[in-house]
Amino acid sequence: MINKFENYKMNKSSLIKELFSNIKTTGAVTFSSKYLVNKMLSFASFKGAKVIVELGGGDGSITRGIIERMDKDSTLLVFEISEAFCNNLRKQFPQKNVKIICDSAGNMDTYLNGEGADLILSSLPFSLIPKEARMEIYKKSRSNLKESGYFIQICYSYLLKFQFANYFQSIRTAFTLRNFPPAFIMICN
Repeated sequence: MINKFENYKMNKSSLIKELFSNIKTTGAVTFSSKYLVNKMLSFASFKGAKVIVELGGGDGSITRGIIERMDKDSTLLVFEISEAFCNNLRKQFPQKNVKIICDSAGNMDTYLNGEGADLILSSLPFSLIPKEARMEIYKKSRSNLKESGYFIQICYSYLLKFQFANYFQSIRTAFTLRNFPPAFIMICN
């Protein structure tokens, strides 16, 4: 069976070059494993979620998983600051209900136009983002998330839980060794 996203063959060497040349913004030494993506997305309830936001689209690993799970009438806004990654994402995901936004996640309210998100899924490297920008993204995530919504974050430091606690009342954590490096998943609401 052919995956519907294989129509566009990614140039992996270009993506890996972008990953390493902008390590401060990508915050990773490799892309998220399929296992990590599936585990992260298992904590999200996609049924009935009409507005979904992804922070840090990267190579599209998480984006692909979201699109496979979301309702056909849902809208996905993918924030990515790397122009090279944005161009790649636009080629991979030309669907009308998928918006690739080459801008900071700190500006998400501009694109949501007052409509709250049901889910915010993030792989942003918060440990590497300057404190002021990081706090702005936390604040905007909380204020643009519906009361019943979830903010789900992949991270490599458990200490981020204490930062999230300033913005979210409830935080559950999961951990997986089946990724390089091993990762935490924070499920916040």
